[in-house]
Amino acid sequence: MNRLLSLQAKLKNFPFGKSIFSYLVARNDPYFLSIKPHILTLESHLCKVRMRRRRSVENHIRTVHAIAMCNLCELAGGLCLEATIPKSHRWIPAGMEVAYLKKATTDLIATCQLGEIDWDNCKEVICHVSVKDTHDIEVMTADIRMKVSPKKR
Repeated sequence: MNRLLSLQAKLKNFPFGKSIFSYLVARNDPYFLSIKPHILTLESHLCKVRMRRRRSVENHIRTVHAIAMCNLCELAGGLCLEATIPKSHRWIPAGMEVAYLKKATTDLIATCQLGEIDWDNCKEVICHVSVKDTHDIEVMTADIRMKVSPKKR
């Protein structure tokens, strides 16, 4: 089992286990702490991450800042890929194309769902992330290009 999924399984039955897991994951890459993410779902091929709207992630017009949403997307896409990729491979973000569709005025949930991947022939994975507000309105999308390669032995 993947180390992230294993850690999640160990913590899930503890009080505040999901919150502890979310904090530990974000702490691994401290910039993610700026959005205080809460991982709602993490399994192979699927990740959902929530970010609360707070003053510290707002812009001058009191909507969620575009870069905070990009941060949320990168976390959801990276976690989804990390939970899916075989132990024999590694990945790194190579680019992101985003579309801001609506003003983000509520808490947000980013969802990344991957299809089946032929890891033997894979050089790049596109992680499509959809960000919706609490009214289930899509406010942003991101296509994150992830370079994939076998780990060096």
